[in-house]
Amino acid sequence: MQNVTAVAHRGDPYRVRENTLASLRSALRRGADAVEIDVRLTRDGVPVLLHDATLERLWNHGRPLSLLSYDEVRGVTDGGVPTLADALAATAGSRVMIDLPGAPGPRAVRRVVDAVREQDAEDRVYYCAGAPAMLAVREVDKDAEIALTHTSGAPVRAGLLEAIRPRWLNYRFSLVDRALADRVHRDGYLLSVWTPDTRRSMRRLLSAGVDSVTTNRVDVLCALRGRGGS
Repeated sequence: MQNVTAVAHRGDPYRVRENTLASLRSALRRGADAVEIDVRLTRDGVPVLLHDATLERLWNHGRPLSLLSYDEVRGVTDGGVPTLADALAATAGSRVMIDLPGAPGPRAVRRVVDAVREQDAEDRVYYCAGAPAMLAVREVDKDAEIALTHTSGAPVRAGLLEAIRPRWLNYRFSLVDRALADRVHRDGYLLSVWTPDTRRSMRRLLSAGVDSVTTNRVDVLCALRGRGGS
């Protein structure tokens, strides 16, 4: 149980607004081994932390992020949306899982990977998303650590695995049982899951033998892990 990686989903969102520096720091204080962040590009190509296509849900501003410059984002959020560079600096020494929502194209993926390189963070960053985004990551970084998100319980196609070369297979937690975990491990991959938030679900996944759990309640996960899942 102790070897299960506790990943904080967007930081500590039950306490602090998600994908902010304060949320990331809060999650790390509560025992997270890694933080998961969502990264998109502004109109002028700055990678920033935001899951949604717009600022509406978190910041009450409805325009798409892709139509806003970074300076405009900073203005309408009072500096609340951090850049990827800011987030990597704030989490120095900790693992960071970068999710790439919204099916980003090769240009956007390259800009994110370049930003990670600029911060000398390649050794602690890994990437997750569906196959198109992860193929783009692999194209620009042959050594990137990848968690391939798969939304079906069926095996991932062999050709896709060969092209992407993931270290992890990343499943919605409701799809995972002992049989799937055994299959993933037998095929030579680590198994990560997202996003269980109840103790019951976490206990089940720990018992199933997963290697990593991404959750909005990382302190609860850490407590269960420390007690051997009981």
